[in-house]
Amino acid sequence: MASLPDGVRHLPGFLSPQAQAALVADIRTVVEAAPLYVPAMPKTGKEMSVRMTNCGTLGWVTDKERGYRYQPTHPVTGAPWPPIPAALMAIWQEVADYPHPPEACLVNFYSASARMGLHQDRDETDLSAPVVSVSLGDDCLFRVGPPQRNAKTVSLRLQSGDVLVLGGDGRLAYHGVDRIYPDTSTLLRNSGRINLTLRRVTMP
Repeated sequence: MASLPDGVRHLPGFLSPQAQAALVADIRTVVEAAPLYVPAMPKTGKEMSVRMTNCGTLGWVTDKERGYRYQPTHPVTGAPWPPIPAALMAIWQEVADYPHPPEACLVNFYSASARMGLHQDRDETDLSAPVVSVSLGDDCLFRVGPPQRNAKTVSLRLQSGDVLVLGGDGRLAYHGVDRIYPDTSTLLRNSGRINLTLRRVTMP
C-alpha cells in the first residue's frame, strides 16, 4: 500500500467491538438531543449526501446563506449542542498529542450512497491541533493527499473501530470518502457508517 502523507496516522482496530458498541450508544444519546439534519453547500444550497449533527461547545454547520462556520447551537432546533461523550474525550487524550480538549465533534452519517468530496478542514482558528476521526459501522474507501490541491492522493479502506489522525504537516491534508461498502459491518442496526470528527476550534 502507498504510504500516507506526512502527519496522517491510521490506527486500525483502535477500538474493540465492545468499545464500538458503547460509543454507538453514546452517539444515539447525542442524536436524541441534537437530531441529524441535511447540511447544504454555501451559495448553491445543494444538499450534501451525508446527514449530520454535532456535540461539544461548538458545532460545524453549513447552509446556503451563511456558509461554513462553527456555532454553539443546532441550526434546526436552536438548542445548545450536547456534550462530547467521555469515551471520545479519552480517545483524543490518547492519540491527539495536544494539551487542550476538543471543542467540537462532527457526527456524519453515511448511507450506502453517500460520499464526501475532497476537502480540507480549515474553518478552525487553531491549526496546531489535529483532527481526530473515528469510524463506526460499514467500511469506506477513504482518499487522502497532501495540502496541495492537485497533488497525488492515496486510498485506504477504513473499517469500524479505526481511528485516523490528521496533524502536523497533515493537518490540512485533502481528504474525502469515495464510497461506502454496504453491509460490511453489523454494528449499526440499519447498516451505514458513522464518522466522528473531533476538532479544536479556537486558540486556547
